[in-house]
Amino acid sequence: MSASTAESAARPEPDQVLKDIASYVHHYDVTSPLAWETARLCLIDTMGCGLEGLRFEECNRLMGPVVEGTVVPNGTKVPGTSYQVDPVRGAFNIGTQIRWLDYNDCFLAAEWGHPSDNLGAILAVADHLARKGQPLTVKQVLEGMIKAHEIQGCLALENAFNRVGLDHVVLVKVASAAVVSKMLGLSEAQTIDVVSQAFVDGQSLRTYRHAPNTGSRKSWAAGDACSRAVNLALLVQKGEIGLPSVLTAKTWGFYDVLFRGEPFKFQRPYGSYIMENVLFKISYPAEFHAQTAVECAMVVHEELKALGKTSDDIKSVRIRTQEAAMRIINKEGPLDNFADRDHAIQYMVCYPLIHGRLTTADYSDIAASDPRIDALRAKTYCVEDTRYSTDYHDPEKRSIGNALLVELEDGLVLPEVAIEYPVGHKRRREEGTPLLMDKFKRHIGHWFTPEHQQTILTAVGDLSTLEKMPVDKFTDLFVKQ
Repeated sequence: MSASTAESAARPEPDQVLKDIASYVHHYDVTSPLAWETARLCLIDTMGCGLEGLRFEECNRLMGPVVEGTVVPNGTKVPGTSYQVDPVRGAFNIGTQIRWLDYNDCFLAAEWGHPSDNLGAILAVADHLARKGQPLTVKQVLEGMIKAHEIQGCLALENAFNRVGLDHVVLVKVASAAVVSKMLGLSEAQTIDVVSQAFVDGQSLRTYRHAPNTGSRKSWAAGDACSRAVNLALLVQKGEIGLPSVLTAKTWGFYDVLFRGEPFKFQRPYGSYIMENVLFKISYPAEFHAQTAVECAMVVHEELKALGKTSDDIKSVRIRTQEAAMRIINKEGPLDNFADRDHAIQYMVCYPLIHGRLTTADYSDIAASDPRIDALRAKTYCVEDTRYSTDYHDPEKRSIGNALLVELEDGLVLPEVAIEYPVGHKRRREEGTPLLMDKFKRHIGHWFTPEHQQTILTAVGDLSTLEKMPVDKFTDLFVKQ
């Protein structure tokens, strides 16, 4: 007789990864002053990025409830609008506007991502609960942000989801699911169940971020992840059970199906490292691997002006960069839309070489119609600098270096311009903070009267004041006047 091949129906202990995430969310006490203050800056910047995203019709038309005209009592209020929707749809709305312009903070490691995307879920749930009468303050939102940043970032440090074709929003879904489950009052065991549901859920392919399929879905993918996280947490709150070995189950688990059979690797325990080291996009709405390249291009533009030259005099442009940029944003050929252009390093370098600026409007079809851009792109190429690639992964450096070497038609080679740390880096925080506040002021300036702008700036200007503010009163500051 042959041995039985029946599967055991005994439910195992939950995977250690799930238990570690849940334990961190429920028990870790954030004591780092740097993390709290950086979270304040992150909240300010993220709210501003959402408002700026709403200035684009393609984003604005995705806002609101599924059924037009629906207003949810005690529902989430959507910043920049008059909508009040259920928290699942609220998470989609807020997460989508935050991410639309690729202008919010990011963290770069083996996997890339934008941890402040999680605010879509965190603020949606917190605002809803506050309107139901729970005494939630902005401090709990900031704590949720610190912990969501940490979960997403620590999973990203050593695990390249991009290498198996998965988009980084899987980490938004996992981090948001964990944090909002505690906010909803779920137990530690239930948080394990919620996180397991996030891992078993369908995961997005990176297809929409890469040629030849780059499209606007990359701008609402995080909103989708936020909404799924909230929905899964609410389902577990209603009694839905989890999947304890969702990662490690043979044949059917995440590792075997989606991660080439490899378990996740971890560089450090959960704490507050990610928030402390987050990268702010301050000067330019550009994919972060190109931020220093754009800074270099602005320097070269001024050097050309000083020589009485223009971009028409350029013979070639060499971009010395990191391996990650080579894989993500090194593109040639036609760039068909906004989403293509803000993920093409050649475009992000050539535009400021020509115009001396790079703004969100400069990715539009009208801006891209300038024939000088594609002519200069054809003369621009990338090479990998292995030192940049190494320092990119060094936990003590986390640099994102780029360098430009420009040769002119008359044979003159300009001195190479190299910048390793963008202005949004931790090492340039003192320089960057006033610029970050200027960015926020620009973003709220399009929406509110000078008097209301000052009310907002007063509310967010000091951590000890901001953290005591009720969440619903905070959100009310940003809704349509």
